[in-house]
Amino acid sequence: MSGLKNSPFGKRLRAAQNQSDEEEPRRTRPRVNPIFAVKAGSSSTPSLDSRPTSSGGESDEHVPLERGRRRREQTPSRSPSRTRRDYGDRFVPSRDAGDMRTSYHLMEDMPTTPSKSRIIPSESDALREQANALFTSVLHTEVTPPSPHRPSSPARPPVTATPGTPSTPSRRRIFHYNSPSHPTTPTRRLDDPTDAVYSISPVRAESRLILESPRRQLRSVCKTPYRVLDAPELADDFYLNLVDWSSTNVLAVGLGSCVYLWTAHTAAVSKLCDLQSKNDSISSVSWVQKGTMLAIGTMSGRLHIYDGATLQLQRSYSSAHGQRIGALGWNSHVLSSGSRDRMIHHRDTREATLKPFKKSQGHRQEVCGIRWSGDGGVMNATLASGGNDNKVCIWDLRGSNRRRNTSVGTNSGSGTEDGVGDAPLWKFHEHTAAVKALAWDPHVSGILATGGGTQDKHIRFWNVFNGAMLNELDTGSQVCNLVWSRTSHELVSTHGFSSTTAQNQICIWKYPSLNMVASLTGHTHRVLYLAMSPDGETIVTGAGDETLRFWNAFPSPREGKERQGKESMLDFGKLIR
Repeated sequence: MSGLKNSPFGKRLRAAQNQSDEEEPRRTRPRVNPIFAVKAGSSSTPSLDSRPTSSGGESDEHVPLERGRRRREQTPSRSPSRTRRDYGDRFVPSRDAGDMRTSYHLMEDMPTTPSKSRIIPSESDALREQANALFTSVLHTEVTPPSPHRPSSPARPPVTATPGTPSTPSRRRIFHYNSPSHPTTPTRRLDDPTDAVYSISPVRAESRLILESPRRQLRSVCKTPYRVLDAPELADDFYLNLVDWSSTNVLAVGLGSCVYLWTAHTAAVSKLCDLQSKNDSISSVSWVQKGTMLAIGTMSGRLHIYDGATLQLQRSYSSAHGQRIGALGWNSHVLSSGSRDRMIHHRDTREATLKPFKKSQGHRQEVCGIRWSGDGGVMNATLASGGNDNKVCIWDLRGSNRRRNTSVGTNSGSGTEDGVGDAPLWKFHEHTAAVKALAWDPHVSGILATGGGTQDKHIRFWNVFNGAMLNELDTGSQVCNLVWSRTSHELVSTHGFSSTTAQNQICIWKYPSLNMVASLTGHTHRVLYLAMSPDGETIVTGAGDETLRFWNAFPSPREGKERQGKESMLDFGKLIR
């Protein structure tokens, strides 16, 4: 054995065993990840550009096995709280760490807002709503058709045997076929040509009846103006009234220091006056209800009356007010003017005297709106005025120096030698901004609509008989003007500064539902001026963009008369003499 042990073969065998014994522990060393040079099984996360560090000029791969083993035993273990992060070439977001409300756009539980923060009404597309309602009806008829002869649910036979008791099966056949002894007559007549079997329509008869039934004809409003006129030097001032349309179909516009007349049926333009030589400018214009008389107020407080047919000056009041005249209103031959001096003067244009026969003082700031009630009845002597003090006053000129204590407002003023001191019939305090927009309802007597400025944005409706507020509407925009339609019970409002996306719009409202019929846009500045044509079909709007736009807002009164005429031909009772 010693010879074999010391033979070359034995030496090679011992060398192979020693080599295998030395490589045995080397295989137990942790392997290295070839991509990021991270030790497999290690809990640490090195940087992507990490390199093997050397200690004393030697790397870990050149350290003997015993030193590396002792170093691993002496190194404290990593904290198990640290999570392992693997880096790869793809990024897959973790849904566990995401916000569910943000990912799926869920609505937050917002606190309820008070009644003052009402939803701003928007224009409703009547045609679309009608089509949606029709589609819903047809769909309901097709999916759940009415079935008067619906079969009843099968009844379960009564159980005679006690549950759990064994029973002897009968000797009856499992499959038993026989023909009915008394054949029943079918309820469906296949020889009927109107039967659904022979119908070529994809819907049921009930759905066809809904589709073929007559529908209500909806009024469409053109969203674009049919005429646009340039109006250079048209002032962008909320407190002025520079546009008015006469009963003779002539439009008066104040531009700077001049007043121009535009005849609608001929499109002819004429220059009425020019106050440049007097170093004055126009602040308000107003036509008499019937006739050709035009009143013009100026920034210096002068008042002029012109004849629009002859273009001649009829009367002039050089010191009508101490400051600018921003509002004018006619009641037959009585002319009322509101000024920045907080006064309202009433003059009889038939008299030669220059002094007003009555003065009204109920506002503490500038009077920017005046409207007479023109129903021709008992309310014909009622005047509504709005001021920059956010108040609305109702005046009755038939009374003299009388005081009324009302729950709506307080009356202020004292009798003087000049006639000042007539307390207003009513005084409304609900508006929170300047009230320029005033309009009397021509269809219902005693109904007044008022609109507030930027800080108010409301249209309010009043009953001046009892001083009660009937309704209010939050428009979301500064209300600049109001006018009622003569052919339908609708109201037009023009707007300026807005808290919504819609800016400088003209809105048409249905009364008393206060639903928006249409919204007209086109002006790039506040729509400060509004007037209606004598036939009640067209409205004209003016803005700070120095343009006048004409809109076909309401149906022509001739259409209603023609419709009534056609209906009257079917009334044979009128043919009997």
